[in-house]
Amino acid sequence: MKKIELNIIALANSESNPGNFALILEEQDSFRRLPVIIGPFEAQAIAIYLERLQPPRPMTHDLFKNTLDASGVELTEVLISDVIDGVFHARVIGTKADGSPLSVDARTSDAIALAVRFACPIYTTEAVMQSASIMLDNPSKAFSNKRGQLSDYTLEELERLLQQLLNKEDFESAARIRDAIAKKKG
Repeated sequence: MKKIELNIIALANSESNPGNFALILEEQDSFRRLPVIIGPFEAQAIAIYLERLQPPRPMTHDLFKNTLDASGVELTEVLISDVIDGVFHARVIGTKADGSPLSVDARTSDAIALAVRFACPIYTTEAVMQSASIMLDNPSKAFSNKRGQLSDYTLEELERLLQQLLNKEDFESAARIRDAIAKKKG
């Protein structure tokens, strides 16, 4: 099975599922995107880590990472393995302390929250991309493949993202992009 690496490129309020969030993953070196609808708690867990915020106490995914670290478990990748009845399924893959392989079924949102904490790649399969991805109408306006840190975006990419967020009236996210633009200019 050939694995396709994905990068987190956006996290925004879901227009189709109010109260939830759309996590947008993009195929590396391509313009196919995989939108995954996730809950607000998982979105917060991903956003807090990507923005390098430090909560005063460990969040649930931080606790889980700390526990795995203390147990000698190393996560090496996340695999979004299937889409069944519109629901994404994932596996958290790694190595146990004794060197034996580890593969655990997980909700995709939880798996990605761990992937960002362990700095491990996120993969999927061609079958998942065939069934659930979208291709950009205008690839020339696509963001380059990033792992989700705003500091990695060019000024032009940030300004384009800011305009998209303002058009959607997502002012909270737009404020974060505005701050990233100010840092890049300053």
